[in-house]
Amino acid sequence: MWLQMSTDPTASNASASETAVKPKWRPVPAIERRILGVLVEKAKTVPESYPMTLNGICTGCNQKNNRYPLMSLEPDQLDDPLERLRNYGAVSLVQGSGRTEKFRHYLSEWFGVDKFELAVMTELLLRGAQTEGELRQRASRMEQIADLSALRTILQNLEQRGLVISLTSEGRGHVVTHNLYEQRELEKVRREFEATVPPGGADEDDDDSPRPTNAAGPRPPQVGSVRQSAGGDELEALRDEFAKLKAEVLALRDELEELKSTR
Repeated sequence: MWLQMSTDPTASNASASETAVKPKWRPVPAIERRILGVLVEKAKTVPESYPMTLNGICTGCNQKNNRYPLMSLEPDQLDDPLERLRNYGAVSLVQGSGRTEKFRHYLSEWFGVDKFELAVMTELLLRGAQTEGELRQRASRMEQIADLSALRTILQNLEQRGLVISLTSEGRGHVVTHNLYEQRELEKVRREFEATVPPGGADEDDDDSPRPTNAAGPRPPQVGSVRQSAGGDELEALRDEFAKLKAEVLALRDELEELKSTR
């Protein structure tokens, strides 16, 4: 019995190439993201404490600076998340000089990134959505990022691989975040950071604050008109107003960071 073999020498290579570029990363819940961020952060900033014990990871997760949202976890709450991350190939268990179990990350390979891209991803995992100015400043404590132009090149590379997404229009106050949110959480984050038109409107060429994702949609109520709503409508109006104010503050911070970087 004769078997017909493929005569195309590129067929197997193409298949192998597709397998090689297939991303390993996947969306994970908030605790898993915090664990990953802590492991990379400590490996870069406190290498003598890395690989990390379970108690060390828990302390890092509950840290109050460079964290959002704040968490209050117990070590036993990390057992299942760590096991899942091990199954995903993002984390491994290693044995130290004693009997204490320690953990290390493999995020460079899991994400397929270099050290600068990993620093940016780590800050996003630790704090979530940020303006470009905030992100450059925070990521530079792990890997020096010269200026916003350098950061934007990094973000473009990460966005092309689906690791980073924009939450507002590009320009001043441009807010980005990682793409490891689970679907329902991502939808919530997008709603919170939907760009809003500032009071009095905005010209098309005005980049001082992000513009609405749906420019044709209704503008959110102003503070003085919130009381005219009732029940769920009032709560939604308050959320919209908060999102608008937050976007404006982020825009001002980003502009200040740009001014600092030009000195």
